[in-house]
Order: sequence, then structure tokens, then C-alpha cells
Amino acid sequence: MLGASLNKVFDYFKSRWQSSWNYSLWALFIFPLSPLVGAVTIGLVSLITWLKQARKISRRPLNWGFALLSLLLIVSAGFAQDKTTAFLGLFNLLPFFLLFAAHSDLIQTFAQLRQMAWILVIGSMPVIIIGLGQLFLGWSLKFEILWIVLAWTIRPGGNPPGRIASLFLHANTFAAYLAIIFILALGLWLEQWAWGMGHWAWGIEKRQRRDLFNNSPSSPTPRSPLPFIFLTIAVITNFIALIFTNSRNGWAIAIFACLAYALYQGWRILVGGVAAIVSSVLLAAFAPLPVAQVFRRVVPAFFWARLNDDMYPDRPVALMRKTQWEFAWSLAQQHPWTGWGLRSFSQIYKAQMQIPLGHPHNLFLMLSAETGFPSAFLFCGLLAWILITGIQLLQKSKYINTKDRLIFFSYLLAFVGWILLNMVDVTLFDFRLNALSWLILAAICGVVHHYHEQERLVSR
Repeated sequence: MLGASLNKVFDYFKSRWQSSWNYSLWALFIFPLSPLVGAVTIGLVSLITWLKQARKISRRPLNWGFALLSLLLIVSAGFAQDKTTAFLGLFNLLPFFLLFAAHSDLIQTFAQLRQMAWILVIGSMPVIIIGLGQLFLGWSLKFEILWIVLAWTIRPGGNPPGRIASLFLHANTFAAYLAIIFILALGLWLEQWAWGMGHWAWGIEKRQRRDLFNNSPSSPTPRSPLPFIFLTIAVITNFIALIFTNSRNGWAIAIFACLAYALYQGWRILVGGVAAIVSSVLLAAFAPLPVAQVFRRVVPAFFWARLNDDMYPDRPVALMRKTQWEFAWSLAQQHPWTGWGLRSFSQIYKAQMQIPLGHPHNLFLMLSAETGFPSAFLFCGLLAWILITGIQLLQKSKYINTKDRLIFFSYLLAFVGWILLNMVDVTLFDFRLNALSWLILAAICGVVHHYHEQERLVSR
């Protein structure tokens, strides 16, 4: 009896999760908690997809661009002063190009975009809870299973102290993760809200028709309110955690996302309200003192003092982003064609500034300095191609219904948020963030390519 029951359970899960896409969803769900298991799963899915669809993948022009970029990066590493470090740095880029190419073939529908967003939002909740416990309850943990299969390090009070970091190494990295999840969660929440408003409007129409006729129109398929309730909790807790990362970049991306959604929905009053709040905070931080003091009576110092660095008045000049950007630009100008080699910035900066720094807090300047202008410009061009083709598809309303337009807009907004994040930071060195970024790009490209193929078939 027990054996038969277990076989039924096994067959059920086997039928539910047998496809490559479903394994990718599982990997995304456990990624924040176990990067190794998530990485191995997504790597295997990418490999299987390549084996099955290699000819199809290799015919896409965008993938030719990434193949050329890979070649330029290898050449750059060959000219680096520290070749070993430079070639090791390729692992932050080349495997993700393969992941991108595989998943842009695997992801083709808006339903998959929605599934991926739901999985990411659900998977973020344990990480957020751990982070809030870390900051407010002093949770600390050093936990490992089989070395790095499941390795959690939770520092009480956050990292740096007073800033929530959860299972991530630094609060800024956690803020970048939360910013992307916040955008997707808000998009799903707006979908559920729109459905609720539509259901409410249908109820009014039904009552009006019932007053005129004896029969009533057929009702829409009833839905549970639980998804809307869950997403409301997810958006609020995500935003709270984002605030306590104390990351200016994360705050800016969240505000940008709210304004973008409000403009997209046509909510002018909300746009005005958000703009007024942002203006008040900026005036409290940067206005002349007599004006700033007026706004500081209303705006908490937690915000304005963080923005203008009054919270950290003794920060060394070498840790200022302006200093790092100028240094990276000077390096790029010295070796404009092949750069200094991947992962070289940290060594050169430490040698000259006497301060250890992992990166120059700008991905595009870092690539210019480390790989040369040709590689950096090609990389930017490929990203621009993805963004432009995505916007073009969004504008073709006859191919996309209103609900699908919103989830696709959410992914484009997450992509823009990633670009903005990498203009003031570098998310490349956290494996989870790097994989998540390339999967979002792959999702956009996959849907765009799928609909272009459909358009060609229709036009024949």
C-alpha cells in the first residue's frame, strides 16, 4: 500500500516537472537559498537545450554578436598583464552567454514570463524574512551541508553593520536583488489588481442587466483572492527590506519603477505624489541650508543624510564613486584596444590608491578599462539591440493583449533597472544576480524572437 502510494507521488511529480523549463523554474526557486544547486540545474538545462537546439540557436544574429564578443574577450585576456586572472575573469561572462542563448530558445511565451516572475517572487520571501530577522532580531547563523551545497552565513546586524544583507555578502548586492524582484512583484500585483477591478466592474454590469432582463450574462471564471493578498504582502515586505538595505541605488531603482508603472497605467495623481516626495527628500539632502532645514523637519535623516553622505562624513576620497570612475576612464584611455585584462582594476587601484576595491562601481567603465573599447561598445550595442527590439514588440499592440503587455513591460523595466544599477555598481560578481540578469535578458529575447517568427509565418 505504501509502495503504491509512493509510486503515485513519484509519477505525479515526474509528470509535472519533466520538461527543461520546469527544471529551470525549480532552479530559480532555490537559487537564493542554494546557489550551487541552482547553478548546476540551470547549467544542465542549458546544456540539454544546446544539444537539442544547437543548429537553431546558432542561426540567430544576436548570438553571433555574443560569439564575436566572446572572441574579443579571449583576445583581451591574451594581452593582459596578469593572464591567469584575466582568463579566470572570463567565467563571469562566457558561461552566461551560453546560458542566455539556451534560455532565449527555451522561453517563448508570456505565460513563461509570468511563471518565472511568480517563482522569483515566491523564492524571495524566505530570503527577506531571514534578512529582517538578521537586522531586527539579531539572527546569526553559520550553516553548511556537504560543504557548499547549502551554505548560509548570516551576520547579526547585517553587513555592513546596520544594513540588511540576508544571505548575500553585502547590503548593496541584496538591494540589487530586491530591486529586480520588486519590479516583477509590482508588475504581478498590478495584473491581479486589474483583474479585481475588472471583476468588480463586471459585477456592477451584471446587476444592471439583471434589473433589465430575467437572465444574467455568463460569469467569468472565479479566482481566489489569495494571489493578490500574497503579492500585496510580497511588495510591502520587499519594499521595507529595500529601505533597510540603506542602498541609495536600490531606493532610486524602486522609485523609478513606481514612476514608470504609474506613467504606464496613466495614474497622473500618483506620479505627482511620488514626484513631490522625491523632490522633498532631494531638497532636504542637497538644497541650500536654509531651504534644506525646512524639509528636514519632515523628511527623516535616515534618507537625506544617506543621500548626501552626512551619515558617513569621513569617507576616504578613494572610496568615492567619482574617483573610481575617473580612474577607470584613465585606464581605458591608456589601453583602448585590449584593456588591462579582466579583474585587473582591483590590483591597479590598490597599488595606486592604497585601498582595496573590487570594482569601479560602473560595469561599462570597468569593461572599457579591462577589455578595451571594442568589447565594451559591442557589449553595449547588444544590450541596446535587446532593449530596442523589446520596446518595438511592446508597441505592436495587435500581437499582445493588455495583460501580456503588462508582464512584458515588467521585464523590460527590470532590464532597464539592471542597466541603471550597473551604472553605479557592478552586479557581475554575484553569481545569483548575474544568472538572474541574463535569464531576464533571455526571456525578453525569447519572446521577441517567437513573435517575430509568428509574424513571418503570417506574412507568407
